[in-house]
Amino acid sequence: MSQPQLFQPLTLRGVTTPNRIVISPMCQYSAIDGVANDWHLVHLGKFAQGGAGIVMVEATAVTAEGRITHGDVGLWNDAQQAPLARIAAFIRDNGSVPAIQLAHAGRKASMQRPWFGNAALNDDDRARGDLPWRIVAPSAIPMDEGWLLPHELGIDEMKSLREQWRLATLRAAAAGFDVLEVHCAHGYLLHEFLSPLSNKRTDAYGGDRAGRMRFPLEIIETVRAAWPQERPLSVRISSVDGVDGGIELPDSVAFTREAKARGADVIDCSSGGLLGSATAARIPRGYSFQVPFADAIRREAEIATMAVGLILHPQQAEDVLVQGHADLIGIGREALFDPNWPLHARLALDGEGGEVFGAWPKQYGWWLERREPGLRKLEGPALPFRRG
Repeated sequence: MSQPQLFQPLTLRGVTTPNRIVISPMCQYSAIDGVANDWHLVHLGKFAQGGAGIVMVEATAVTAEGRITHGDVGLWNDAQQAPLARIAAFIRDNGSVPAIQLAHAGRKASMQRPWFGNAALNDDDRARGDLPWRIVAPSAIPMDEGWLLPHELGIDEMKSLREQWRLATLRAAAAGFDVLEVHCAHGYLLHEFLSPLSNKRTDAYGGDRAGRMRFPLEIIETVRAAWPQERPLSVRISSVDGVDGGIELPDSVAFTREAKARGADVIDCSSGGLLGSATAARIPRGYSFQVPFADAIRREAEIATMAVGLILHPQQAEDVLVQGHADLIGIGREALFDPNWPLHARLALDGEGGEVFGAWPKQYGWWLERREPGLRKLEGPALPFRRG
């Protein structure tokens, strides 16, 4: 019986991932002064123990003003590097490829942690010590009524931001990450440049699609030059804005072709987020609802893609790969529900091949393998992900 495609390796440049499952970056809003801590180590480490091929650190701010909230992880100074190096090493030591997403929140910076409201900072936040800071954007247009008015970036400030992205990239490389992702999605700074709804500039960085793409492409070019050539570069995009007058799929195909020409290896195909929460958009939601974006970009731009969005079941993920819609599968909140999703998926798709628990960490697999014969004799409903 051939191995499921979900568990076949994939080589990107000089990095080979042991399977096609990626734990998507998920912000925890739990850092202090941008420094990752034990929460992040355990949060990310258990996904490596759970069998994922790639484990990606959450959106990591390249400047202090580029944080979404006061609790964001950052790489804008050298002190933030060592805790992330510890996380990268743990992920690698447990069989996964360590990855990190670099980001700047733009006009969606300086907002509440989600459990405090996920909106603009208010008096309650100020009382907790979460004070607002100056935010920036391609144009002086707030995200919504009641939100901070962003400062429109000048050319010299954009040059400075390119340098901050370069330095953060060097720190990520020194920390030992093997994959880096540039965040151009979900209404954050680089997405704001791409969308005609948030970019009203009249200089070379606005106007037509080529102008709006210019600064994000400069960032990709800067990051690629600083990132080791043998390590792959991913770019996360909002494939469509899902809002009238916003980005549509042909815009994203055109952007992807240009990103590929500048050294991008993978496109992480999300959607929405320009207005409201990270993925808010008028897009019908259902299982695999964003897979068509990954499929179209993969075919039309001839680049590897990652499919994300309500991919919950092992056979569902396998079908996406077998049908040629994407090369990688991003699992997010489902991994919060089940950190061992990759191991359970292996049982569901290939549980009769070889040792049932041979792929599990030996500290767990040794015990579970010996428990299995007794479980097979029990009456009652089957356990989740078990065959028969």
